[in-house]
Amino acid sequence: MPTDRRIARMREVISNRQPDLTVICENIHDPHNVSAILRSCDAVGVETMNLLYTDTVFPKLGKKSSASAKKWIDIRRHDSYAELRASLKQKEFTIYATYLDQDARSIYDVDWTQPSAIVMGNESRGVTDEMLEIADATIYIPMMGMIQSLNVSVATATILYEAYRQRNAAGNYPNAGRSVIEQEALLQKWKER
Repeated sequence: MPTDRRIARMREVISNRQPDLTVICENIHDPHNVSAILRSCDAVGVETMNLLYTDTVFPKLGKKSSASAKKWIDIRRHDSYAELRASLKQKEFTIYATYLDQDARSIYDVDWTQPSAIVMGNESRGVTDEMLEIADATIYIPMMGMIQSLNVSVATATILYEAYRQRNAAGNYPNAGRSVIEQEALLQKWKER
């Protein structure tokens, strides 16, 4: 049974969870990258991470590398691109794929205070054509150097902290949109973990 102090910490964290901000990992194969993404999700209050593994086996995550972040983030696995899109659209998410094309928008030009799903692709290949077909828009991180990409976990953290900055400025922390009943249900779930 958690101590009163631990329960108070859980309540504080739950009050800052952002159910309308999520990350989608598509075929990311390095467990250290997935663990680092989980830690960044927890740090900014992402409640759920979505996984779509179509050509790569989901990596085994160790407690040490993820710092137990997987304990506090709901992880949803999806069987197909269509099912993933339907799940997100039911909750009115805009799906942003990290992909540099002529229509891509800078992460600083996106309104992250709206329901947003951020797609992060495989370390070598990036997001797939199938993912681009279900995405609503493409985004990029402005870069001034010769190399035009960041490690996937670093890129995820960069985007999430821009979302955090905008949401914090808009007063989304704590999350006033979540009812006391919803908060208590999540607390009960966390106590059982």
